[in-house]
This record gives sequence, structure tokens and C-alpha cells, in this order.
Amino acid sequence: MSDLSRRKFLEVSTMAAAAGVVIAGCSKQSGKKIAHKNFLDQAVDGPVLKAGLIGCGGRGTGAAINFLSSGPNLQLVAMADVFDDRIASSRAKIKERMDVDVPLENCFVGFDAYKRVLESDVDVVILATPPHFRPVQFEAAIAAKKHVFMEKPVAVDPAGARTIIAASKRAESLGLTVGTGTQRRHQRDYQACYEQIAGGAIGEIVAANCYWNQSQLWYRNRKSGWTEMEYMIRDWVNWTWLSGDHIVEQHVHNIDVVQWFTGMLPTTAVGFGGRHRRVTGDQYDFFSIDFGYENSMRVHSMCRQIDGCTSNVSEFVQGTHGSSNCKNEIRDSKGNVIWKYKYPLDEDGKETDRVKVSPYVQEHIDLVTAIRTNKPYVEAEATANSTLVAIMGRISAYTGKKVTWEEMMSSDLHLGPKKYAMGAVNMKAVIPVPGEAKV
Repeated sequence: MSDLSRRKFLEVSTMAAAAGVVIAGCSKQSGKKIAHKNFLDQAVDGPVLKAGLIGCGGRGTGAAINFLSSGPNLQLVAMADVFDDRIASSRAKIKERMDVDVPLENCFVGFDAYKRVLESDVDVVILATPPHFRPVQFEAAIAAKKHVFMEKPVAVDPAGARTIIAASKRAESLGLTVGTGTQRRHQRDYQACYEQIAGGAIGEIVAANCYWNQSQLWYRNRKSGWTEMEYMIRDWVNWTWLSGDHIVEQHVHNIDVVQWFTGMLPTTAVGFGGRHRRVTGDQYDFFSIDFGYENSMRVHSMCRQIDGCTSNVSEFVQGTHGSSNCKNEIRDSKGNVIWKYKYPLDEDGKETDRVKVSPYVQEHIDLVTAIRTNKPYVEAEATANSTLVAIMGRISAYTGKKVTWEEMMSSDLHLGPKKYAMGAVNMKAVIPVPGEAKV
């Protein structure tokens, strides 16, 4: 077995063990064993697990609700954010949805508020701050020996991604559990399709495509009284130092599916992008990246956020004997459907188009189950690698240059200010010009 194949098998086996998986059959490609994942509809019961939420925006609030919904004896007991109004809004929504009232004395405000949560009596922390802050906060959470659910992407620059990888290895050594927000890996149709392809249903994968093309995302106009720092954080999804740009913040989902299904990381990236419609921030509207791999495989990555254009959020893999949308269908080399995922039936006996349990809840079911059954389960390194692939594509588009994986692993690029305070941000926001940009 090659080193790459061995790494892929170990990654799959680790995830499998976390959620009650049996090993079944051998791959038609290489003879390696394929893991079949038996999904649970609810996390196994056990002692109370107390969670703290760090980052109380929409995704953080949603993640906290998903955690509380995933099984019995789960509590949310602490919250942190840089804005008190975000805590108030999140706290009210969680109270309304889950009838959980986080004590005000356990709600902390400020850039260092996450430290107060880590110092409190929590077993699990949910990290949902803007991606820029995740490497430092994840590193601190592992140092505090907390289990972690961390949203994707896990970093915005190479230095941050490598911090995540190092902390992930420490989490493994400490026996901690870490889940990340790449929910497609916990989506039942995607997992079933993965098992078919890993078992040789389309032969060897030779090419892939991934897309996240949609309309304009949300933005905030600056209000009177907001400092530069406050404005940027409230408008964070439009600023590269905070979000990584949408190829990293959003399209990482599709890129991660390609890394998962192929079990490979690209060696090169050549891309382009541009900005024509964006209202705020310093990011691009679109990206198109050609990723090259050591075995000559090519992957085309495309993402766009512009109103009035064709939308497409999907993945595609081409094999030597067929192809797949990675989700619910496999075709042979002549285009005939040879496998389809069987979705649950509705009350009228008609097949639905949704999996039985939302993947946003399923990833917490898997996390809690792994904690309570003491199974190895750390997803952070795989997500850091996918994040770094997206960063590599962004840098190529910004600069117009070919970028290599080796350059990413040695780059000291770190985005953002050196100090955090609600005042002026001592950094110049510049929209990159290909051929001229140095980032």
C-alpha cells in the first residue's frame, strides 16, 4: 500500500470508528478494506456534556442548536463574542428554539472572551468566530483539553492552517474529539456514494470538478459610531483577512469533497478571478482554478457570488469506468445510471430528496457519540488541508502565478492586524491585481 493510500485508509478508519462503523469488503481498485458507516439517528446516551459557544453569529447559534438537538444530556452553559448584542440575539434564539437559558454571568464579551469560556466548566467548545480567529482559539481549546466542534474553514492563511494541523496532532495525542463543519462527510447520501466509489464503482478517478456559484452574499454598510475594526468584523464575510475570501470561506465545502473522494492533495494551482459587483470589502466576485496532481489528475474549481447568473453548488468525479455527482448517482462510461441513493419515503410512500437526519445535526451526533464511546475522532487536519488547498487557489488568482503545495507548507503569510482593539485597523485594504499582487 502506498503512503498516500495508507493515509487515506487511516483517515477513513478513524472517522468510521467514531460513529459505529463495520468494515466491509475490499476495494476493486487496490484490495484495501472499505469502511461502511452506520449512522445513528441520535447520539448515544451518557453523562452530561456541557458546551460553551465561542462566536454567537448566525452559524454559531445554529451550531449550538444542532449540538443541543443531537442527543440526550447535552447542555449549553457559556457564551462568548466580541459584541454583546450578538450574545443577546443568540441567547434569545436558543431560548426560543431549545428552551435553554444560558446564565448571564456565563456570557463574556471581548476579544479575549473565549479564554473565559475555556476557563469555565465546559467539556466541549463550539468555535464559530470568523475564520481568522480559529487557529489561535483552537490551539487554546486543545491546550485547555476541551473537545471541539469547529466550523469551516479553519484558517485564512498558510500559517493559520499549519497551526491547526499542529494542534490537531496534539488533540489526537490527548485523546480529544474534534469535529469540523464539513458536513457533507456526515451526509448519508454523500457517504453512501463515497463507499461505492471507494469500492471501485467508477474505477480510478482521473479528473474532477467542483462548484459553488450563487448570488451575492450578505454585506453590511458602515453605521455611524462603528470603528473600523467593528465595521470589518460585522461585515466579516467580505474581508479576506477575516474570511479568507469566498473560495475559502464557502467553496471549501466542495473542495473538501474532492479531497475526500480522491484521497489526494494537489501539487499546483493556477487560477484567475476578478471583482466587478462586490459592494464592500476587498474580495473577488469569482474564481476559476486549475489544480494539478502528482498522478496527472486535473481538478477544476469554480465559484462565483454575482446576482442574475446561473447557480450551481455541486461536485463531479470522472473515473476510468464511469462518473458520479458524489452525492446520489453513479453512471457508467456510456452515461447509464448504475447506482442511485435510496432516500426515505414520505407519508404517501413517495421518495423524498432529503436524508433522514440533517447533516448539520448528524455531525454533532457523530461528535457526541465519539466522546461518549471514547473512539478516536479528530477531523481538524483533513479540514486544514482542504482549507489550505482553497488558500492556494486564492493566492494563485490574486497573483496570477502558479502556486505549489510546497510553497503553502513553508509560507509565513499571516493576514490581519497585529493587535485587536475596537478602533482603527492599522492595515491597508487593497484589492489584489493579478500580475502585480505580492500576497
